[in-house]
Amino acid sequence: MKESLSTWLCFQIGAREHYAIPRALHHQGQLGGLITDFWVRSRSPLNYLPKSYLTNLRERFHPELADASVYSFNQSLFQFELAQKIKTKTGWEKIIAHNHWFQEQALEVLKKYTHPLPSQTTIFAYSYAALKLFRYAKAQGWKTVLGQIDAGLVHQEIIQQKFVNYPNYHENFELAPAEYWQDWLEECFLADKILVNSSWSKKALEKKGMPNKKIYIVPLAYQNSTFDHNFIRKYPPSFSHKRPLKVLFLGRITLGKGIAALLEATELLQDEPIEFWFVGSVKIQVPQRIKDNKKIKFLGAVSRSTTAQYYQQADLFLFPTLSDGFGLTQLEAQAWQLPIIASPFCGEVVKDNINGLTLPEVNGNEITKALSFCLKNPNKLQNFARNSHDFSEFSLDNLQEQLVKLDLERKD
Repeated sequence: MKESLSTWLCFQIGAREHYAIPRALHHQGQLGGLITDFWVRSRSPLNYLPKSYLTNLRERFHPELADASVYSFNQSLFQFELAQKIKTKTGWEKIIAHNHWFQEQALEVLKKYTHPLPSQTTIFAYSYAALKLFRYAKAQGWKTVLGQIDAGLVHQEIIQQKFVNYPNYHENFELAPAEYWQDWLEECFLADKILVNSSWSKKALEKKGMPNKKIYIVPLAYQNSTFDHNFIRKYPPSFSHKRPLKVLFLGRITLGKGIAALLEATELLQDEPIEFWFVGSVKIQVPQRIKDNKKIKFLGAVSRSTTAQYYQQADLFLFPTLSDGFGLTQLEAQAWQLPIIASPFCGEVVKDNINGLTLPEVNGNEITKALSFCLKNPNKLQNFARNSHDFSEFSLDNLQEQLVKLDLERKD
């Protein structure tokens, strides 16, 4: 590790971003340790279970971190989950309890850390599970970096308004309690730098009073492991009812993902040769007239490995989110040369009229206009597909460079 760069300790729940931050730091020689809730080493007995058992937990590992210092709380997590079931905790109560549990476990590791930590130590943790760690870090004189996973309080305010506008969808929506946001604001205050994945998230944080100079935009790092390099996307000369335009929506089917506007567009386009595929868990009450439409298919939630077939078979990916910290599915779609129609409220993967289209607003009319354009111009879709190849901005190498710049900037 370069002498001028600090040692980082990374704290994270789950396999967020496929452990991109700790991986980038490890490659750079700056990772002092990864502290996470669950970690399954290659020789773990869990790997000998049938594939259908504990699939999500068994994915809590990355070969690039095989020789890194990793601390996890596997047994404690099982005990915690059992206790939550006994107490019948759900919703925000369980989320907050889980975040507190992780911080208590992680704090004990931090206090007993076996390697003496240098004065140039940086504590990195993700939003909503960083407060106790940052308080301790500040007492030690260490630097703190917060990984902000979404648009914060602005995100909730946007979703809340949609529930007022569309009560007929009957989505089960629960506001986060005030203490949740109070803790988050303190996390932001204690952070020397806040990493966000998009200019949208940056604007949202600034709207809530976060200083511009504190917020650092670092796009997601993405490495595609499922793409077939022999795959070539081809479009017909024109779309017809025999060969319709196949539009894919992949994600949780909620109001926050722009589903109300999208369903409105499906009705405006019901006479056109367009087929809509909704892949993901349905969290709203879908109107019966939508369910009865044979050109609209709700395919349910699928495993990560299964999503590849939908990216391959679709003609177009639709991402009309009302607020997303980034939207990783955009990169997954682009990896399969799949053109994207996206909202402006997420990571900037789409370059308008180059590899897809950016919606000026998220409403039924704008989605209808964009889809109608694609329907009439399959040659444009072919060009968009050809231009869906540049991942340099979203590479692990770029992430490493951004983290080094951030490290050096904090010393100025």
